[in-house]
Amino acid sequence: MAKKKKTQAKVLSQRMLADGICDLWLETTLAEHVNPGQFVGVYPANAAALLPRPISICRVDEDRKALRLVYRIVGKGTAEFALYQPGEYLSVLGILGNGFPMEQAAGKKVMLMGGGIGVPPLLELAAQLKRLPEDRRPAAVSIVMGYRDAQTFLKEEFEENGTLYIATEDGSVGTRGNVLDAVRENQIEADVIYACGPMPMLRAIKKYAQENQIQAYISLEERMACGVGACLGCVCKTVHKDAHSHVNNTRICTDGPVFNAEDVDI
Repeated sequence: MAKKKKTQAKVLSQRMLADGICDLWLETTLAEHVNPGQFVGVYPANAAALLPRPISICRVDEDRKALRLVYRIVGKGTAEFALYQPGEYLSVLGILGNGFPMEQAAGKKVMLMGGGIGVPPLLELAAQLKRLPEDRRPAAVSIVMGYRDAQTFLKEEFEENGTLYIATEDGSVGTRGNVLDAVRENQIEADVIYACGPMPMLRAIKKYAQENQIQAYISLEERMACGVGACLGCVCKTVHKDAHSHVNNTRICTDGPVFNAEDVDI
């Protein structure tokens, strides 16, 4: 993994994708050698806010040296980010975390499963899987995304990168229910699962993967607070003892956010 650095990123564009969901493109030298599932830390302008807000990377455009961040407005920091206009600058720290192990996909049936604000980081994963050389490419890619309602942001872009299935809580689009309801309704099969979303969804996916002997890799990004390992707010239990502390704990932001589902106790 490349050494992280703090830099000034120029806002190229920003728009609302859905209620409370912002779509931000930044021009930055960080936009290279990004693994899907990694994230950046974005700093509020308020000097009193010493720690950055972790936001997963949705897309990478190396030609334009640009990163796309799709994030939900959930507090003062992200509310401030939503006000930035093209030409203004943000302080960004990156690239952070470990991404999804794409080498596990070669020749296999792969399923991407996302829910809520866990949907955006899977778009870069879908795009990169599609671009892999033939000998490293999956045999098939099924994309299963869960939304609250008909505001199915990024839907068209996912359709360009695999077979898309949608679940909505209110049944307005696709399967009524959650992503696993869509999997069962459409009889989707997989050898490998890559997932990102709310913790209850990830727990259910881990259980489903165990019951069906499927290898699963899950991003626990929802639990992250500072994104740099300082606040310890994202510590979770693991199967293996930490080599330094000798306890069964790990920091999601520094050791993840992507883990083999079998290695974490969620």
